[in-house]
Amino acid sequence: MRKQKSTATTVLTWSMLFTVAFISCQKVPYTRRRQLNLIPQGQLLELSTEQYGTFLQESEVITGTEQGQMVQRVGTRIQDAVEDYLVENNMKKRTEDFRWEYNLIASEQVNAFAMPGGKVGILQGIIPVAQSEAGLAVVMAHEIAHVIAEHGNERMSQVLLVQLGGVALDVALNEKPEQTRQLFLAAYGLGAQVGVLLPYSRTHESEADKLGLIFMAKAGYDPRVAVDFWGRMHEKSGGGQPPEFLSTHPSHESRIEGLREFMPNAMEFYDK
Repeated sequence: MRKQKSTATTVLTWSMLFTVAFISCQKVPYTRRRQLNLIPQGQLLELSTEQYGTFLQESEVITGTEQGQMVQRVGTRIQDAVEDYLVENNMKKRTEDFRWEYNLIASEQVNAFAMPGGKVGILQGIIPVAQSEAGLAVVMAHEIAHVIAEHGNERMSQVLLVQLGGVALDVALNEKPEQTRQLFLAAYGLGAQVGVLLPYSRTHESEADKLGLIFMAKAGYDPRVAVDFWGRMHEKSGGGQPPEFLSTHPSHESRIEGLREFMPNAMEFYDK
């Protein structure tokens, strides 16, 4: 009897999950790929604000310098471009609850990240690799593109289904708070700091590359700069331990080729 009850509960649980999965399917901007996002946006925004605030408290934030001002300037231009693009494509709701922030962090690590709600962090070590304001726009637009495409939600949803038995985010936070918070940070590019790696898939990278080029082009930055930037990032990995930025953004030989193939599309946004 107990076994039958357990089996019935399992069937009911997975039936509910499949129902939620069906309802939660949506499309990625531009590529229109269908994706499965099980976590409500409000929960992610709340967790993002909490974790981003904690990160800033534990870090040295650089303000008032030329580099700090550049981060603010580029972030504002990318934000405006993103919001314009979403309005033009009837996707305004994706950022209507965002409270954008861009901060430069004193660190030699070559890394950057963006969280739900428009919470962006640029670690100072990546500035020399960017070399210019347009190079920094490549970094910020790419990271923000991952957020707009909701890749983090997609990856967290997959792990919650497979590793944590399909529980909801609030349940996971109550039952396994530290593991769940590490999962969240890993999903949004801070995996190297917390000791967990959750690399983006080839599909996610391709989508972020395309959207990133569109966003920086709409912001008035020449998207062709992206080819040289990623070339420098790959050179910096040099066959040894890759920079943190590449730990969560796996390098593929086809990336540069993909950027060049998509460049005519991006240039249409730049030339407008």
